[in-house]
Amino acid sequence: MAIFNRPKLEKLAVHKSKILAWAIAFLSGILMALTTAPVNAWLFAWIALAPLWVLVVSYQKPKIQEKKQKFLFLPSFLNIHSLQNPLPNFLLPLLWGIGYHGLALSWIMGIHPMTWLGVPWWPSLAIALFCWAFITLWGAALVAVWAWLFAIAISKIRGTGILPVISPKISGTGILPVIRVLIGTALWCALESIWSTGSLWWTSLSYTQSPHNLAILHLGQLSGPSAVTAVIVAVNGLIAEAFIEGRSKKEELTRKKWIPYILPASLCLVLHIAGWSLYNRPLNQEAATALKIGIIQGNIPNEIKFDSGGWRRALEGYTAGYKQLADRKVDAVLIPETALPFIWTNEYQRSTLSFYQAILERGVVAWVGGFGQQENSITNSLLAIDRTGEIVGRYDKLKLVPLGEYIPFYEILGGIINRLSPLDAHLVPGNSQQLFDTPFGRAIVGICYDSAFAEIFRYQAANGGEFMLTASNNAHYKPPMLAQHHALDVMRAIETDRWAVIATNTGYSAFVNPRGETVWKSGINTYEVRDATIYRRQTRTFYVQWGDWLTPVLLVLAGLMRLSVRN
Repeated sequence: MAIFNRPKLEKLAVHKSKILAWAIAFLSGILMALTTAPVNAWLFAWIALAPLWVLVVSYQKPKIQEKKQKFLFLPSFLNIHSLQNPLPNFLLPLLWGIGYHGLALSWIMGIHPMTWLGVPWWPSLAIALFCWAFITLWGAALVAVWAWLFAIAISKIRGTGILPVISPKISGTGILPVIRVLIGTALWCALESIWSTGSLWWTSLSYTQSPHNLAILHLGQLSGPSAVTAVIVAVNGLIAEAFIEGRSKKEELTRKKWIPYILPASLCLVLHIAGWSLYNRPLNQEAATALKIGIIQGNIPNEIKFDSGGWRRALEGYTAGYKQLADRKVDAVLIPETALPFIWTNEYQRSTLSFYQAILERGVVAWVGGFGQQENSITNSLLAIDRTGEIVGRYDKLKLVPLGEYIPFYEILGGIINRLSPLDAHLVPGNSQQLFDTPFGRAIVGICYDSAFAEIFRYQAANGGEFMLTASNNAHYKPPMLAQHHALDVMRAIETDRWAVIATNTGYSAFVNPRGETVWKSGINTYEVRDATIYRRQTRTFYVQWGDWLTPVLLVLAGLMRLSVRN
């Protein structure tokens, strides 16, 4: 009877193997998502990619198992001895990417309901779900493309064993998995670099370590986010290769199963030590470079932000806070993105505002979040206003939020979006080479979504920026987004080696030092008036000077090593 039902049992085994592989991919992606703020289980990042690596390296098309397997039903994706198909099952990396990006970015649903913008409840829900699904699949596409390219690149590199790297007497093929790790790491960094040049970018693997693992984040001073991403991918890859080693040579290594894990553990430890040494360098803060900066967190709900009641509350709150900080003898005051939603480049319009009159009365420099004009269009801007009321510096937000501040492919999608919502989403972005001058020297500026794009901050630091200012309005998002936004600002402060002053509408406002330590952080949905002393700096990290040099170096090394392997 057992022989008669054999084909049925074999099909059942293959089906169970598929489901198990899907579950492992999806759950390991969720594990990676838990490393991001606010959960901050950052240790999981060092193992959460390894299961997907094993699936990609070991994947073969489901097939009837050979008699010698004796119906043990070993999942086909762990059958190291019969690798045949060089291309992965795309569902596996997609599920990993959906688990990671979908959960990490689930805060996007906080934009619903948008009834305060005049969007009916059901269309608002549809817009929010569309945004969540689209950005999740966009991130998952990165993982799928990585798996596809990785599988092609390693299709002829099918040796197993990393033990020769530690002890050449044990096996002779250990260099091949190390090449796989190099290739996989280079491809992931390259794809993150490509994705970050677009309009949708947030969930780099590097931000899984922020804001708590400051030692490893300091590797960002060497080559930006790619340095942190490379370390995470490489350690996961080596762990995966060690696991494959144990499965493929189970009998030979029964008493030495732990040895293959020495390499990933050693790499992780050494790089943490290197980052710790960068973290512990003295700040060398000189009194002559000190600036006393004030922050006002206005706490104006989006529901009233653009009506007369919201404008009145904003003017009263920011004017009172400005006067309070002026009495504390601050050098300058920073207020959030569009805190005072008026066209500040229009001299007549700003001259009628009580906040502007307070500047003329108290004579303290203000960095004001408002709107500017660019020909017939509007910009989301931060303006530096000196004690005489003149605009002496201006930064226009570079990375606008799709659908929120502009409509992508407007010629195609504009009519559809306008039928769903009356939102006028026609802001224009700033110039990628703009700089922000203040009476105290040049500053590095980012407005809200800009914080996800490290190159914006690197460029300004390389061109003389001495301290960092970010202004945001995160009122329409849930607390996880606020925590992740703060984590990104911490990374930008470390990478550029600058003090950061962060002003938001509803939280988290903060002061962060060049080591990434948060000196002070506000509450959420609270009105806050705070000041602290920061220091201007002119240091130039490797990343500020040379940008992301690591990714092309990894790609070149991976290409050379791949060519050196005999097919």
